[in-house]
Amino acid sequence: MARHRLTALVAVVSLVPLGMSVSPLSGASAVPSLSTAMATASAPTAVGEPARKAKYSATIRITEHGIPHITAENFGSLGYGSGYAAATSSICTLADTLITGRGLRSRWFGPKKMYDDQVSMNGSNLQIDALVTDLHNRHVVEKLLADPKAGPGAEARAIVRGYTAGINRYLLDHGRRGVTDPACHGAAYLRPDLRPIDLWYGVYLANLLASTGVFVKEIVDAAPASIDDPGLPDPGLPVAADIDRDKLLAGLGRDPDSGFGSNATAIGGNESSTGKGMLLGNPHFPWRGRYHFTQQHLTIPGRYDVAGASLIGSPVVNIGWNSNVAWSHTVSTAYRFTPYEYHTVPGTLTYLTASGVHELEHRTVKITVRKKGGLGTVTEDLYRTPQGYVIDAPAQFMGWSPISLWAIRDANAEQLRTIDTFLDMGKATNVRDLLRRQDAGGGMPWVNTTAADRNGDVLYADHSVVPNVPTALAQQCMTPVGLVLNQVAGLPGLDGTLADTTCKWKTDGDAGRPGVFGGKNLPDVVRRDWVMNANDSYWLPNPKSPIEGYANLIGCERCERTMRTRMVSQYVIDRLADGRKETPASLRGHEHENRLRAAEVMRQHGDLDTVCDATGETQACAVLRKWDGTSNISSRGTHIFEEFVARLPTVPLDLVDTVWGTPFSAADPLNTPRDLNTDNPLVVQAMADAIAYLRSKHIPFDATWGSLQVAGDRGAPPIPLGGGTGDSVGNANALASRHPVQNAEKFRPITYGSSHIQAISFLSGGRVDARTILTYGQSEDPTSPWSVDQTRMFSKKRWVDFAWTEAQIRRQLVRSFVLTG
Repeated sequence: MARHRLTALVAVVSLVPLGMSVSPLSGASAVPSLSTAMATASAPTAVGEPARKAKYSATIRITEHGIPHITAENFGSLGYGSGYAAATSSICTLADTLITGRGLRSRWFGPKKMYDDQVSMNGSNLQIDALVTDLHNRHVVEKLLADPKAGPGAEARAIVRGYTAGINRYLLDHGRRGVTDPACHGAAYLRPDLRPIDLWYGVYLANLLASTGVFVKEIVDAAPASIDDPGLPDPGLPVAADIDRDKLLAGLGRDPDSGFGSNATAIGGNESSTGKGMLLGNPHFPWRGRYHFTQQHLTIPGRYDVAGASLIGSPVVNIGWNSNVAWSHTVSTAYRFTPYEYHTVPGTLTYLTASGVHELEHRTVKITVRKKGGLGTVTEDLYRTPQGYVIDAPAQFMGWSPISLWAIRDANAEQLRTIDTFLDMGKATNVRDLLRRQDAGGGMPWVNTTAADRNGDVLYADHSVVPNVPTALAQQCMTPVGLVLNQVAGLPGLDGTLADTTCKWKTDGDAGRPGVFGGKNLPDVVRRDWVMNANDSYWLPNPKSPIEGYANLIGCERCERTMRTRMVSQYVIDRLADGRKETPASLRGHEHENRLRAAEVMRQHGDLDTVCDATGETQACAVLRKWDGTSNISSRGTHIFEEFVARLPTVPLDLVDTVWGTPFSAADPLNTPRDLNTDNPLVVQAMADAIAYLRSKHIPFDATWGSLQVAGDRGAPPIPLGGGTGDSVGNANALASRHPVQNAEKFRPITYGSSHIQAISFLSGGRVDARTILTYGQSEDPTSPWSVDQTRMFSKKRWVDFAWTEAQIRRQLVRSFVLTG
């Protein structure tokens, strides 16, 4: 432990402001109050100028693994400490996020370079800047800030002001050349000139992740139909049965092959050994970029005490716990937008509505771009209807043709309540209070919530921001193409002619603002046994209580579950068999069991071996037969199974699934489909192709999984990792390789998936057992010892014993200081 603390002390020096004294480790156990600190960093005062009272004051205590515990007397100061700590661990990504929110990517990085947020928003810097600049020109965020219903409250404004001041303070203290991360060391854009409005635009763009953000290229490149670009993928009306569903879903921001998702399981008092609630949450997010997490603990004594993880640029805890309730999030199946189709007058920029002919709003934006020899200006054109931006997306059957065009109305583009929502959830006293506060906030952008409380109640809810389009309204208003979109992807394309009348989004009496569903029309359940979600729809949080009767736009009912959903549920079902209870150790142990539900199902009756034997590949089949059926780092044969599943035939929309002998049944959703179809030559061919592929890559059939699957985020050594593919293979510890930047020569370098994992158990006497792991480490700076320390722990199936109480913080304390300014 002493050696570990010495390593941590070396790292914390970079966090301490310049000119600040560092006390020896013998003083590390002394925890300062707000009025007394081991060391204080203050804003400079000019000679002869009377001392002024600091606007902000926050105590920052760093515990093992670089986790900051921030204490302040108000939300402004709390944000000040949070911003400083976030800049310390992630200044390069934080700066990049704020540059994006300012619409200055082309100015600093050049217009042709590509931007990818690793989730949905991707395009050239010029395309990103064109959209963001138009948002600025329209003063979208400024108008929302002035809106008493759709805009933030006083506490959210205060914490954002403090957060940006804290980032500025970090840059003032260190200067751009004091930044040690090689990704942005010395960069000219590292300037202490951030404003709260910059962060608000960053938050706003995050809200658009599953809606407008998906269509950046299609918005910026939208143009009237021409002979060369008629706006149609193929002549004629599309037929649902002929459409590649996976390709269409990918174009709508729902790529089935994306690693973006999450698991969450909550165990209630009736099935826990403690008689109280327990939670295991594991968001599957990128390991780099603006959607990766850092950990923090935020405290206002006597008023506010919450810990967990925050996305880059978030001053509040997004996934976490307090003394009485813990929660996690999983990406919801609900759509955040609806497309409207308008009839146009050929050769003009006009379209038809119930009130007559209207002209499109033609917007011109000027973007400053970096070019050889200096800076220049590029002009882009965008178009809007009152509902939203016009898109030109022929691949999604929403092209700008000579006779029609499409625009999207985005529910998350009409709110700026996300910070309020997460901030207020941190005050919750139980799961029902958590949901009440979430509804009052009205800004849960695109995720479900799974939660557990000290009383032993557990919650599943999808009370996210969803357009108020009941199924009856959708059926009444869908155009012919809109009907096909709905049949294939569950997205109704509505009649833009009536967008302001009979096809306008409805408003619920209990909704916080017009156009979205209120809580009474959104799915939720509170139970005492258990609930879960793994990115399938709301329908089955527990097999004993299916949720039905909600709008199709939110998700499907009585529909097939992924193998990952089946695995997450099966962990609990197996544990509770024969009258056993879930314990804190057994629940968190599920994270690293690394079972593969698809393999368990396919091995029934020896079906998997039968398929492999049919290929004649005796060596590979011998390995597969001896395989332990998991994705542990020592497992041999995991890669054969992974490659086999990846090559199984997909099921066309109108055909029967030929992979399975027993099809899906809503009466037995966690056990169907099953019975691998050993007689299907396409199934056998998938196995043969998988084996041939591995042979072509010179991958030994008996290679250990940990020799093939390794960390692939920036600066990481090839640390072996357990886990693997989620939905299709059925691995709850879902990991994926997407555009690796490190260890690319390895078979599967990981850049995506299991991220901030938390196992929270409420114990007697007001105690909380909080175990966490941030799989890629607290610091994104590869020179920091807190960059890969938790990755090594994750590899070894170890947990961080998160310092929650004052006594725990004292035991793990590395350094503390008071930051004022």
